Amino acid sequence: MAEFLTAYKKIPRVLRLNVAGMPTDWVSWQEAVCLYSRDIVVWTLGEPVLKIRGGFSRHNGMQSEAEIHGIIACEGRVVPQKQSIPPLTNNALFRRDQGTCLYCGKDFLDVELTRDHVVPISKGGTDVWDNVVAACKRCNHFKGSRLVENCGMELLALPYTPNYPEYLVLTNSGRILGDQMNFLRKSFKAESRLLQ
Repeated sequence: MAEFLTAYKKIPRVLRLNVAGMPTDWVSWQEAVCLYSRDIVVWTLGEPVLKIRGGFSRHNGMQSEAEIHGIIACEGRVVPQKQSIPPLTNNALFRRDQGTCLYCGKDFLDVELTRDHVVPISKGGTDVWDNVVAACKRCNHFKGSRLVENCGMELLALPYTPNYPEYLVLTNSGRILGDQMNFLRKSFKAESRLLQ
């Protein structure tokens, strides 16, 4: 049983696309099996990452099985892909900035980082991707509610809003397969830190 649980934790999530090939979300292998069994999967990319075996048919005695691919496109309504901005979360922000304080340049664990508003809210700044950076607690406290230029600090990189494929990479807490990353990377913005 312990071997099964160890193997189970290593199974990557499946990248789901809409029928037009735009990424929509990550699904577990169990959700992917349901999509396959409902005959919603229209096409796939890459090699199969998992083979699932089911029960035996009483009609012909054959065991059912399904091969799950790392990238699956599912039928359904195609919504124009993401004119909307991905939600801003600390987890995604810290991934965007690669766990680095964008003031002192040191690397930190997530629990040691904070969200700093480049233009403080008290000075008219907003809580949006283009106005926030990861900052260590020390730098954030030192900067306070001042503008960067008023406290002798400088930004090491400019904040930017990730597009939806970048956001999917930022929010995937598991491993991303090479096929999945190559597919998503084609849609990254030129300024994406994920290309470094």
